[in-house]
Amino acid sequence: MTRRTIPVANLPPQFGGTTVGLLSDIHHGLWVGLDFVRDIVRQANSLGADVFALTGDYVYRGAGYIDPCIGELSKLRAEHGVYAVLGNHDYWDGASRTRAALKRGGIREIKNTGVWLERGGARLRLCGVDDLWEGRQDLDAALGDCSGRETAVLLSHNPDYVEDIRDQRVGLVLSGHTHGGQVNVPFFGPPLVPSRYGRKYASGLVKTPHTQVYVSRGLGTISIPVRLNCRPEIVMVELAAA
Repeated sequence: MTRRTIPVANLPPQFGGTTVGLLSDIHHGLWVGLDFVRDIVRQANSLGADVFALTGDYVYRGAGYIDPCIGELSKLRAEHGVYAVLGNHDYWDGASRTRAALKRGGIREIKNTGVWLERGGARLRLCGVDDLWEGRQDLDAALGDCSGRETAVLLSHNPDYVEDIRDQRVGLVLSGHTHGGQVNVPFFGPPLVPSRYGRKYASGLVKTPHTQVYVSRGLGTISIPVRLNCRPEIVMVELAAA
């Protein structure tokens, strides 16, 4: 588990200390069993997050894995709810089935839309965009009526999307997709990162000209079922006033 305190511009004081549990790239399938997913949910619930953000790629190579995986994720509990976007693998394995499973499980998909979290008379926008590779992104629709004096936390499966963001209302982006490279060679780094920008968005907090993104190393594996010097992570993000 990784804990990070991240300052966010224009964050209302009432939301200082708000915690967001970030889970990404579970990839339930042949190499990532349902017991592993259950353990993720158990650990995540023990952290007491205010809200959970799920940033896609729930299964790997098999539509039959969707319902069991989402069924376990539906057991996540947070005061302000559980919100999700889809990743490229969700499209490849069955976007409509994934969306139906999320809806049944009480997990709200926020593709090109969002919700307002309210506390003490203040509000914080939590929103999301569709997958960069397989979907269509509409940031204006996601931000809704967020004013220039307010801020938003945006879910985007693929961190490469932040390169296109110029809107100052986006205070923080939460992403996954790159798995931290999955294999991190000592003194060299990850040989392969599925990004147009090389290792820039491999993992961790990355500053960009107009916003910032936390890229989760994810939880599951794809291709070769191995992680080397790149541990899976549940991320607990604590928001702080900038």
